[in-house]
Amino acid sequence: MKQHGRTLYWTLFASTFMLSAVTFGGGYVIVPLLKRKFVDELHWIDEQEMLDMVAIAQSSPGPLAVNASIIIGYRMAGVPGALLTALGTVLPPLVIISVISAFYAAFRDNRIVSLVLKGMQAGVAAVIASVVITMATGVLRQKRVLPVCIMLGTFAASAFLNVNVVICILACAAIGIADMLIQNHKAGKGEMGE
Repeated sequence: MKQHGRTLYWTLFASTFMLSAVTFGGGYVIVPLLKRKFVDELHWIDEQEMLDMVAIAQSSPGPLAVNASIIIGYRMAGVPGALLTALGTVLPPLVIISVISAFYAAFRDNRIVSLVLKGMQAGVAAVIASVVITMATGVLRQKRVLPVCIMLGTFAASAFLNVNVVICILACAAIGIADMLIQNHKAGKGEMGE
């Protein structure tokens, strides 16, 4: 059991470290990679639970990538797992930024580096589109009207009406809590009637 714990800790740290080291573009880029690793490859988490974790990570203060990693680490190994995944996620950018800052002038004026970063922007856009499609598909699979209306309403409010994202998140949280309370109330009445 002790070896299993060490293996678990090492897998959590190494996975988040490697994903963070090769990911450019922020939290929405790392989310599908976390899903591929922990849902598809390791089968530690199911897809619905991953969607729930991403929703919690998005609504928590701080970077999405770090929040999602912490939640996964905590789910798998408690506080030590959360600390290891947080360290694994923040260490690569910290090292990379430290190196870049030491050689900032050379990187700033280098045409090749500038072109590589512009090329990465296209890749980041594609990965973000993939995340949106995956998450929307998960919502549509539920075959419930309310989540679809929330998804479309939030998109319309933030994209076309320029509603602040914080207001969208708070409104979605309130609707979600109200829906959960109503569903639990209905389930409670159903059990009492039996």
